[in-house]
Amino acid sequence: QVQLVESGGGLVQAGGSLRLSCAASGRAFSNYHMGWFRLAPGKERELTAAISWSGWSAASTYYADSVEGRFTIARDDAKNTVYLQMNSLKPEDTAVYYCTAKPRTLGFYGDSRGYDYWGQGTQVTVSS
Repeated sequence: QVQLVESGGGLVQAGGSLRLSCAASGRAFSNYHMGWFRLAPGKERELTAAISWSGWSAASTYYADSVEGRFTIARDDAKNTVYLQMNSLKPEDTAVYYCTAKPRTLGFYGDSRGYDYWGQGTQVTVSS
């Protein structure tokens, strides 16, 4: 079991930046793939970025095409925290962002299935 708490959302102008943080508590954080999903009104849920567990080698990352080159996901296992740095924000990035966790035994970190643990979400609003 892992509990997740997001922070760092807010209102920003287009072209600006925000950094989301997710603090995890519970067992063996390093054994989980971590992901950021977003949900916007009228749109499907999207796995925006994900990072693999970092047990045997450096963690690998996945990005949705819509954020590639603008967002960066990182994890600090010593602090049980995962981050999402969002740069060059666009109005279409407006959504509730959720931090999620997937046990590494459930497969590829870039597959949206298996992310069974969710935080409460944090609102990101980008004004034009």
